[in-house]
Amino acid sequence: MIKPEQTNLTLGFIPLTDSAPLVAAKEMGFFNQWGLNVSLQKQNSWATLRDKLHVGILDAAQMLAPMPLASTLGVGCAKTHVITPLVLSLNGNAITLSQQLHVEILNENSLSHITLPLAPYLLKNVIQTRKQQGRPKIKFATVFPYSCHFYQLRDWLSSADIKLDDVDIGVVPPVNMVSMLENGEMDGFCVGGPWNAQAVRAGLGITAVTSFDIWQDSPEKVLGLRQAWYNSNPNTVLALTAALQQACIWLESTPNRFEIACMMSASKYLNAPVEVIAPSLIGSCLTDLSMQPREIPSYNQFYKSQSDLINSPEFVRGEWLLSKMQSAGHLEKINIPNGIVKQVFRPEIYEEMRLKTNDAS
Repeated sequence: MIKPEQTNLTLGFIPLTDSAPLVAAKEMGFFNQWGLNVSLQKQNSWATLRDKLHVGILDAAQMLAPMPLASTLGVGCAKTHVITPLVLSLNGNAITLSQQLHVEILNENSLSHITLPLAPYLLKNVIQTRKQQGRPKIKFATVFPYSCHFYQLRDWLSSADIKLDDVDIGVVPPVNMVSMLENGEMDGFCVGGPWNAQAVRAGLGITAVTSFDIWQDSPEKVLGLRQAWYNSNPNTVLALTAALQQACIWLESTPNRFEIACMMSASKYLNAPVEVIAPSLIGSCLTDLSMQPREIPSYNQFYKSQSDLINSPEFVRGEWLLSKMQSAGHLEKINIPNGIVKQVFRPEIYEEMRLKTNDAS
């Protein structure tokens, strides 16, 4: 049995559907089984979560997959060596457009309805007309500058040769996205659940494309922690990784996913109705009040019994994310050390956890 050096831990999370592994590990007693007393602290924004992790207010956190690289390189922050021993989830994001923009797309392209996932060239026609008429650019929001959300939105637009200068892209905390869509401060956003589904349920938006349509089975959330904390607490990190892996496995059962959706509806977690949390967990993408949901079985992927590599922070994943950061121009003035991915993505910790948990069983 792994004996953690530190048993009382504080973990940060953002109220999103793919925080399910942390909530399950807490509510189902998996943390306790591994000798950990974990307090989950809800954070409003990714920047706040990052800063609290950097200074040690949080021992570890759910993080966007590119964030440990950004922290370690000092992109947008002071350099702090952050590592990840575990991938918590794949996929999970979607691009939702306001109903006003939806109507504009239909009118501009002489369509009675759109086919999903939405082809971005249809948006390009709207952009060109707005430019010709001297009207404001389409305003999008993502959750963090160095996020899969930003890179996915960028890739989707680029596939229709839409340049980032053709639109405005801001950063907004996930919990504020729907209200800003409602009051007209933005025309669309790329965010994780349940906020796309909430916009659809409220009749405010149409979910045009999911991240699975853009990047199939890409890492979305990871477990992030400081290298210095790992140096002092290697067994604690193994126990923490084991508990969260156990939660990911537990989440492969559809009944368990319904159960976790009910748990996450509580105010201390997502503070949202079950009917907007559950759909993506069971592979259903709510699109529009007038349309049938799309079936996307891997909408939220936490584990797959046929492949034990989903949760492993393999180097190839880190290299791919680094390439996305580079192509977006986020690393232009950054010194990138050789082997940076191997410093951050740590499959050897994951493998040690698996070895020791197998020995324990």
